[in-house]
Amino acid sequence: MSAEAHTVHVGTLASGVTVNQVAHGLMMFTWTANPVSYEQAFETIKAGIDSLPPGTKMLLNSGEFYANDHGPANLDLLAAFFEKYPDYADKTFLSVKGGLAEGGLSPDSSPKNLRRSVDNIIKHLAGFKKLDLFESARVDPKVPIEDAVRTLAELVKEDKFDYIGLSECSAETLKRANAVHPIAAVEIEVSPWSYEEETKKVIATAKDLGVAVVAYAPLGRGFLTGRIKSRADLDKNDPRLRYERFSEENIQHNVKIVEGLTEIAGRKGISPAQLCLAWIRYLGSHVIPIPGSSHKSRTLENLASVNVTLSQDELDEIHTILKRHQVHGDRYYGANVNALTWG
Repeated sequence: MSAEAHTVHVGTLASGVTVNQVAHGLMMFTWTANPVSYEQAFETIKAGIDSLPPGTKMLLNSGEFYANDHGPANLDLLAAFFEKYPDYADKTFLSVKGGLAEGGLSPDSSPKNLRRSVDNIIKHLAGFKKLDLFESARVDPKVPIEDAVRTLAELVKEDKFDYIGLSECSAETLKRANAVHPIAAVEIEVSPWSYEEETKKVIATAKDLGVAVVAYAPLGRGFLTGRIKSRADLDKNDPRLRYERFSEENIQHNVKIVEGLTEIAGRKGISPAQLCLAWIRYLGSHVIPIPGSSHKSRTLENLASVNVTLSQDELDEIHTILKRHQVHGDRYYGANVNALTWG
């Protein structure tokens, strides 16, 4: 595959930008039981950007609330990075999720809160990097999506940021939002164990509308790498222990998916992670997986997946594995499942 085939155009407008087809999710730097040092984070971010062909931007995916206290730790880390490495600001395309109620995790797309959220993000970036794309982290059921997008469109006019994105929305919501103002990207969970009917609809609708799909948790929150065999492999404070898919019973079933994928990866001489990321790329040239890594070696491994090609026989074999071993457990947990998915 050529270098050109490794990139995705973000934004339906003429001013859209081109980014690498595998991006970098930053959540695990700060929203984890063991946040990493700035030194480690900087090395990881810098190595990923340096590995790209000249002129290719890296999409960095952050969040206003990516911290154990739901505070701006991730944004402060980014500000410090760009302060130390100012030349890297133009080499990146920064997407930040926000729009949750201040101090909490409930969506609030009221005009007042969306403005507060955007201004807070800009404040913590401290002028070292412009906010390129803002996306509401979840769809607020109390505010029509048309009204929320109108508010964001006003903020674009005010040059607060350049592009509007959505997160965890349905295909129908994406259509309604895009009718008000062009949506540049939609972020949904996509992986070999998160490929629901609505996932397929959003990917297809986004293609029709010229919207990029940002695929979060492309490695099944780490499960599809093969490093998690039981709950004992997770730290006692690991938030994944709350997810239904990480119950011991479900792990023992779902690991069969990993075993099948690992076998294919082994035959190709690649890691299971690289196989998963390549599979996601084959879902569409507009789909951008954003694996989250806080280690330089893992980030470079993930980015190298753009060079992995899959034959039709291999794609069919992966499909057979997923059909034979359908995943057990919801993507989220308990009463929050409906509130957190497909807004």
